[in-house]
Amino acid sequence: MELYNYLKSLHLIFVITWFAGLFYIVRLFVYQIEANDKPSPEKEILQKQYKIMTYRLWYIITWPSAVLASFFAFWMLFFTPTGNAWLQMPWMHVKLGFVFVLYLYHYKCHKIYQELQNDQVKYTTNHMRLWNEGATIILFAVVFLVILKNAINWIYGVVGIMLFSILIMLGFQFYKRIREKSN
Repeated sequence: MELYNYLKSLHLIFVITWFAGLFYIVRLFVYQIEANDKPSPEKEILQKQYKIMTYRLWYIITWPSAVLASFFAFWMLFFTPTGNAWLQMPWMHVKLGFVFVLYLYHYKCHKIYQELQNDQVKYTTNHMRLWNEGATIILFAVVFLVILKNAINWIYGVVGIMLFSILIMLGFQFYKRIREKSN
């Protein structure tokens, strides 16, 4: 049991740093896209700096955190008696579904990262600001599932996440209008 608590602690630490990296990388994408519209030489100076920052964040914090969070989760689930019990519970299946979505989100962020490193700007800053909320929604879903350990009411959870998403979108639209008025 003591080993399990150490594993759980390490898993949680790396989940937190993984999410921190995902939250910040998309914010850096916004800044990198905004820098693309600046005049020279400001554009080149900012782009160079943002490329360095995103590289360091992505490969020194975010990717290692994702790998280590997954490693400790795998260890807990498949090599401890407690983990085997968790795998029998329906809420864990739902949680693992959200974790799969998180991997897809991470993969898409990696693709966007590669594009921006190659000076390919395919998205607007508004798109990236909305994209940034994806990790927030996944985080909310996983935390509530882990704390409440209840997959039976997953319909209420999905409705709650959808309402939360709508609130985020409305907040985004409100913030966008304020930004446009101040410019």
